[in-house]
Amino acid sequence: MKLTRFAAFSSSFALAGILALTGASAAGAAQKSQAVDYVALGDSYSSGVGAGSYDGSSCKRSSKAFPALWAAANAPATFAFAACSGARTGDVVSGQLSSLSAATDLVSVTVGGNDAGFADVMTTCVLQGESACIRRVETARAYVDSTLPGKLDSVYDGIRAKAPAARVVVLGYPRFYKIGGSCSVGLSEKSRTAINNAADYLNAATAKRAADHGFTFAGVASAFSGHEICTPSPWLHSLNWGNIGESYHPTAAGQSGGYLPVMTSTA
Repeated sequence: MKLTRFAAFSSSFALAGILALTGASAAGAAQKSQAVDYVALGDSYSSGVGAGSYDGSSCKRSSKAFPALWAAANAPATFAFAACSGARTGDVVSGQLSSLSAATDLVSVTVGGNDAGFADVMTTCVLQGESACIRRVETARAYVDSTLPGKLDSVYDGIRAKAPAARVVVLGYPRFYKIGGSCSVGLSEKSRTAINNAADYLNAATAKRAADHGFTFAGVASAFSGHEICTPSPWLHSLNWGNIGESYHPTAAGQSGGYLPVMTSTA
């Protein structure tokens, strides 16, 4: 009986210690999140175009965009939502980096798609057919090789100069189409494949530039897998003639189910 009581006491003591450590760890994690000064930079994929619930500005910042969702879940000390619809690398440098400071702890950014001509690629592919689509995609890929790396460097150099101690998460773009999916009309499979491959190409170039600056690249293609256009539950808008600006952007579900978990796992 004495040994049994002693064993029970020991187990209880150990369990109490584990619970205390777990509680301390959870409290520490909460305090860590609350101490973070977070700045969200970038283009429409960060501002939340396609998710609705916009702030009324021309930047179309959405309360359903992943930066706002992350801030709501983690309660950082400060949150600056600088991302803007249509932003190119030059726009981030000239108009968004002022949100950063030496006190900034965390930065997220999506940029490069507009520089590479994403909107024109999709317009060409939809309106001009397969051959024109393939040619326009090849032009975009050439731009990613020749010009985009230097433009990304200007953004990343600027971030590091303004926020020297910050953790920087560079998020990529999803693949847009499920090849062999449920779409019966629209772009050919060859055009869809070329567009997907171009997204992968852009992501690879962005990841390389991010790594060379010591930043974390967070791809989202896997997170969107099974929810591309041409699936039963897409997390991306297809072509929408009624609201052309939202075409090929993540829905609210794409922001919360695709981008947010990736941001949460890397921030």
